[in-house]
Amino acid sequence: QVQLVESGGRLVQAGGSLRLSCSASERTFSNYAMAWFRQAPGKERDFVAAITQSAGRTYYADSVKGRFTISRDNAKNTVYLQMNSLEPEDTAVYYCAARDSRSEVIITVTPGYGYWGQGTQVTVSS
Repeated sequence: QVQLVESGGRLVQAGGSLRLSCSASERTFSNYAMAWFRQAPGKERDFVAAITQSAGRTYYADSVKGRFTISRDNAKNTVYLQMNSLEPEDTAVYYCAARDSRSEVIITVTPGYGYWGQGTQVTVSS
């Protein structure tokens, strides 16, 4: 069972940048499709970005397209989320998620992922 630990969240001014990291305990990390979701207070957990096992494909929510970049380093068992041009609307707890599958179909809904980290808080001030 893979364990995920996010880091990198903090308070940042609008227009700034952050890079979130998610480290996985699983030695077969390359078998897992990975994604980032976020949840603002009082709202549902929303999809942000996903990356396939081989990093051959990525997919983004419209709200972050062109500003955020998801990547992974399978040698380091880590997935990243580079966030640029941050807006106050990006304020949320960001969660890393993993899906153990041989399929490289992109999944954008929470039930598609069986493993979750504890989350890291990102706060963007105006």
